[in-house]
Amino acid sequence: MALLDTVFADLEQTRAKTEQNLKNAAELFDSYLNDAFENNFSGVEHDSLNDICELIVDCEHKTAPKQETGYPSIRTPNIGKGVLILEGVNRVSEETYITWTRRAIPQEDDLILAREAPAGNIGVIPKNVKVCLGQRTVLIRPKKDKFLSKYLAFLILSQKVQKQLLSHSTGATVQHINMKDIRAFKIYNLPSLVEQQKVINGIDKILKETKKLEAIYSQKIDNLEELKKSILQKAFSGELTHD
Repeated sequence: MALLDTVFADLEQTRAKTEQNLKNAAELFDSYLNDAFENNFSGVEHDSLNDICELIVDCEHKTAPKQETGYPSIRTPNIGKGVLILEGVNRVSEETYITWTRRAIPQEDDLILAREAPAGNIGVIPKNVKVCLGQRTVLIRPKKDKFLSKYLAFLILSQKVQKQLLSHSTGATVQHINMKDIRAFKIYNLPSLVEQQKVINGIDKILKETKKLEAIYSQKIDNLEELKKSILQKAFSGELTHD
């Protein structure tokens, strides 16, 4: 039993270090985002999001009837960090799609923001994908001469913007972003499209590296769990030795 305790203590120590490394990788990306957009958080000249977007449209406030095939219905679980997660997405009929897009038809490079659960995630609609909004989401279409969609997505994902948008949350148990706060959100010192692209390129590079690190650390945690199970099995069968 003493041997088993020693082995498990070592495994837990390794797991704790790996989990910290995983956390550090995520914090590295968050820190880079904050630095990249530092100039957009304060200043004299600013624009409201409503002024520099073609439209900001709320979703239908009811659940869309789903079916096996059809158009993707983007709910909050389908909105990641700058991307839409289409794996396992709910699908709707053409009739439902038409009804659910009567306010605005989502287009390539439009953004979909989650207002709840979890509030603040935002994804860019990719090419050749027709989607409609599920509950608790918002469609945002930046003016193409003002904003690159990915720039706005990364800006909204930065910690300072997330904190500001969620500071007016009205949900007692679930954080909720108000439409008026989205439209009134101020962006300072908006850079040129060329400068925006440079920022996007830098963020994409860091994101790629952090995702690679996260995959390595996540796999290591899974491997440690498998090793723990294997050791337990050997302990119960009497095969565990000091060797």
